[in-house]
Amino acid sequence: MDSAGNTAEMRHRIDSYLEQLSPARLQLAADFLAALAEKDSEEATQELLDIPEFIESFERGRQDIAEGRITDWRAVRSDV
Repeated sequence: MDSAGNTAEMRHRIDSYLEQLSPARLQLAADFLAALAEKDSEEATQELLDIPEFIESFERGRQDIAEGRITDWRAVRSDV
Protein backbone atom coordinates (compact mmCIF):
# COMPACT_ATOMS: atom_id res chain seq x y z
CA MET A 1 0.00 0.00 0.00
CA ASP A 2 1.37 3.46 -0.85
CA SER A 3 1.88 6.08 1.84
CA ALA A 4 -1.26 8.00 0.79
CA GLY A 5 -3.37 4.87 1.19
CA ASN A 6 -1.59 4.04 4.41
CA THR A 7 -2.22 7.56 5.71
CA ALA A 8 -5.88 7.38 4.75
CA GLU A 9 -6.23 4.06 6.56
CA MET A 10 -4.53 5.45 9.67
CA ARG A 11 -6.83 8.48 9.66
CA HIS A 12 -9.85 6.19 9.34
CA ARG A 13 -8.66 4.10 12.30
CA ILE A 14 -7.99 7.20 14.38
CA ASP A 15 -11.45 8.57 13.58
CA SER A 16 -12.95 5.26 14.65
CA TYR A 17 -11.09 5.37 17.97
CA LEU A 18 -12.04 9.00 18.57
CA GLU A 19 -15.72 8.16 18.18
CA GLN A 20 -15.39 5.74 21.11
CA LEU A 21 -13.75 8.13 23.58
CA SER A 22 -15.42 9.90 26.49
CA PRO A 23 -15.23 13.71 26.44
CA ALA A 24 -12.40 13.65 29.02
CA ARG A 25 -10.36 11.14 27.01
CA LEU A 26 -11.13 13.05 23.82
CA GLN A 27 -9.64 16.19 25.42
CA LEU A 28 -6.58 14.19 26.43
CA ALA A 29 -6.21 12.91 22.85
CA ALA A 30 -6.59 16.46 21.48
CA ASP A 31 -3.92 17.74 23.87
CA PHE A 32 -1.59 14.90 22.88
CA LEU A 33 -2.11 15.54 19.16
CA ALA A 34 -1.50 19.26 19.68
CA ALA A 35 1.79 18.46 21.43
CA LEU A 36 2.83 16.17 18.57
CA ALA A 37 1.96 18.81 15.97
CA GLU A 38 3.92 21.44 17.89
CA LYS A 39 6.93 19.13 18.10
CA ASP A 40 6.79 18.53 14.33
CA SER A 41 6.63 22.28 13.78
CA GLU A 42 9.59 22.87 16.10
CA GLU A 43 11.61 20.17 14.35
CA ALA A 44 10.84 21.67 10.94
CA THR A 45 11.88 25.10 12.20
CA GLN A 46 15.10 23.67 13.61
CA GLU A 47 15.86 22.03 10.26
CA LEU A 48 15.66 25.45 8.62
CA LEU A 49 17.77 27.06 11.32
CA ASP A 50 20.41 24.36 10.85
CA ILE A 51 20.93 25.40 7.22
CA PRO A 52 24.09 27.52 7.06
CA GLU A 53 23.27 31.21 6.55
CA PHE A 54 19.50 30.53 6.43
CA ILE A 55 18.58 33.44 8.72
CA GLU A 56 20.71 35.90 6.74
CA SER A 57 19.21 34.69 3.46
CA PHE A 58 15.68 34.87 4.85
CA GLU A 59 16.24 38.43 6.08
CA ARG A 60 17.67 39.45 2.68
CA GLY A 61 14.54 38.02 1.07
CA ARG A 62 12.29 39.98 3.41
CA GLN A 63 14.26 43.13 2.63
CA ASP A 64 13.97 42.48 -1.13
CA ILE A 65 10.20 42.10 -0.81
CA ALA A 66 9.88 45.24 1.32
CA GLU A 67 11.84 47.21 -1.27
CA GLY A 68 9.95 45.78 -4.24
CA ARG A 69 12.80 43.68 -5.63
CA ILE A 70 10.65 40.76 -6.66
CA THR A 71 10.07 38.68 -9.78
CA ASP A 72 6.65 37.49 -10.88
CA TRP A 73 6.65 33.69 -10.73
CA ARG A 74 5.08 33.63 -14.22
CA ALA A 75 8.26 35.18 -15.59
CA VAL A 76 10.27 32.35 -14.06
CA ARG A 77 7.91 29.46 -14.88
CA SER A 78 5.99 30.18 -18.06
CA ASP A 79 4.89 26.53 -18.30
CA VAL A 80 2.76 26.74 -15.15
